[in-house]
Amino acid sequence: MPLMAGEEERSGKKGSCYRCGKGNKFTDKEVCIVCGAKYCCDCVLRAMGSMPEGRKCVTCIRFGIDESRRGSIGKSSRMLRRLLTKAQVEVVMKAEISCQANQLPGNLVFVNDEPLTQEEVARLQGCRNPPKNLKPGSYWYDNASGFWGKDGHRPCQVISPQLNVGGHLRENASNGDTKIMINGRVITKLEVFMLQMAGVPCEAKRNYWVSADGYYQEEGMNIVKGKIWDTKIKLVCTILSLPIPTKSTIPLPAEEDGNFIEEKLLDKLVLVGYHKSGSSTIFKQAKFLYNVPFSEDKRQSIKFMIQSRLYSYLGILLEGREWFEEESLVENRKGELRDEPGPSGITSQLDSKTTYTIGPRLKSFADWLLKNLVSGTLEAIFPAATRQYAPFVEELWNDPAIQATYNRRNELEMLPRQATYFLNRAVEISRTDYEPSDMDILYAEGITSSNSLNTMEFSLPRSFECSDLDSFYQHNPLQRYQLIRVHSLGGSCKLLEMFEDVDMVIFCVALTDYDEFCEDANGVSINKMMASKQLFESIATHPAFDQKHFLLILNKFDLLEEKIDQVPLTRCEWFNDFNPATSDNPNSSNNNSNNPTLAHPAFQYIAMKFKRLFHTQTDRKLFVSPVSALEPDTVDEALIYASEILRCEEEVPRLIYEFSSASIDASSTA
Repeated sequence: MPLMAGEEERSGKKGSCYRCGKGNKFTDKEVCIVCGAKYCCDCVLRAMGSMPEGRKCVTCIRFGIDESRRGSIGKSSRMLRRLLTKAQVEVVMKAEISCQANQLPGNLVFVNDEPLTQEEVARLQGCRNPPKNLKPGSYWYDNASGFWGKDGHRPCQVISPQLNVGGHLRENASNGDTKIMINGRVITKLEVFMLQMAGVPCEAKRNYWVSADGYYQEEGMNIVKGKIWDTKIKLVCTILSLPIPTKSTIPLPAEEDGNFIEEKLLDKLVLVGYHKSGSSTIFKQAKFLYNVPFSEDKRQSIKFMIQSRLYSYLGILLEGREWFEEESLVENRKGELRDEPGPSGITSQLDSKTTYTIGPRLKSFADWLLKNLVSGTLEAIFPAATRQYAPFVEELWNDPAIQATYNRRNELEMLPRQATYFLNRAVEISRTDYEPSDMDILYAEGITSSNSLNTMEFSLPRSFECSDLDSFYQHNPLQRYQLIRVHSLGGSCKLLEMFEDVDMVIFCVALTDYDEFCEDANGVSINKMMASKQLFESIATHPAFDQKHFLLILNKFDLLEEKIDQVPLTRCEWFNDFNPATSDNPNSSNNNSNNPTLAHPAFQYIAMKFKRLFHTQTDRKLFVSPVSALEPDTVDEALIYASEILRCEEEVPRLIYEFSSASIDASSTA
């Protein structure tokens, strides 16, 4: 029988370890949740690496799990607890549960006779009160009351109501054999008994409408008859093995809440942007600003990710070292041809060494690192690699050849800008006791991209309140905000159809993208600013966001100041009419602090281009805020500005962000 994708082939006898071939069926082993390969305690860490997706062979990473093993997801084994620390086991189990590849395929789950999409599965599992132990199968769901059960059976749970998943509820969904219907479903005899105990009339044929909070009324009658759930009925349901709603299922009535209903005090902000626009850094900065900390498990995974990226940055340096060494050797040989040659042995010895030559010990480490970098298995070998190779990192970083290469880092196009920050602390980061700081997390890429969505809830600090303002402008201290970051939209906004109920769209644009290029979904090279423009247009005109507030965040203003003097804004075809009125004295900005740099009119020009585009497409006003995502004050100001916009029908005066059309027209004449 041929092997499946990612499946390991056993080399030993039946019951033995798949890697070393030793042991028998009684030997304790760890099982791959994809292919079923079993490994002994000596081989499991070598075969599964750092387990970035849980207990999988390295070759099975990115493959979906065997559904027959779904029951073991997130349940650590005795072997793992023996081999790893408690914190490491928790990180592996958390990764196993949350990894995208391990999620339940939507086409295996049917709700009200309709297969679910992956978005619906995520919505179902991510709600406040999700179904317990969701597995492949057929289920029915009453989205008005929240009742949930297996197809053809009585309800087994009350989950969050009003979820847009599956098809329409059938009358015979639970195979009821009574004359009583609730929300269009014929209920079972046990449910009728429960209703009778609650004092609900059940004689003759009755059709009831039951809401999530337990209030019921007859269909067609707009009169509430009473409420089902109380302490007595919950006890009855427990005896009858019928489900009861939890606190997270029942919404708070206004009369029982001392202030406001929670839903009315939660404004939803969706944060989007083109790839690497900085929305991830803004999201992380907001978590630090409003005291929404990363969990200890998340910080551990961030630590391993940063250490893994450090090794990849070192790999890029080592590749550069090889190029520079070869370049130096060629130059040396050219020099020898011009000079009179000496003894052949001396010439050969001199010819083989340059400023970029490293010793045999480091060369062996460099070859291992480059091999893993090329094969794409670098992340899979962490955190074991940190313990084993940390001493090499310090030796490598202090080597003159690597320092000489690092001094020419601007010539290495593959080395990202943030690599400099981490390479300058390479020795510290490579150690096993390293703990990432908040700034490390801000600089790190890929932290919030494990899923398509990341969310956080926060309140603005009380220090934002100002007693001098009119009460209309005062910030409500009970008001909360939900920031939803949609990861890496690329050129599509299909995922945003899920967010029809958001109050504001925050669109992030990197000001430095005007001369940079990337490949679109079709593999065609496109200017990144033009790609942002296209994505912005598609979102602004999407029916889901009709009449929604839009806030444009122009990010990386600090980097624009460094870049624009060397690279003109007209590199982008959309900005070909940018021609600001500049001072006759090019050094005047150094002598007069009131004279703005070229970045200021460039920022104003880009802001106005987007404002005009938005007005043309929607006939509405676009709000704009400048941000440097690594500077917390600018992110704080932008989110406070967002809250002001939501409280006011018209824009609150904010002169620093307002630009008159006349000033822009004067500075952009062709």
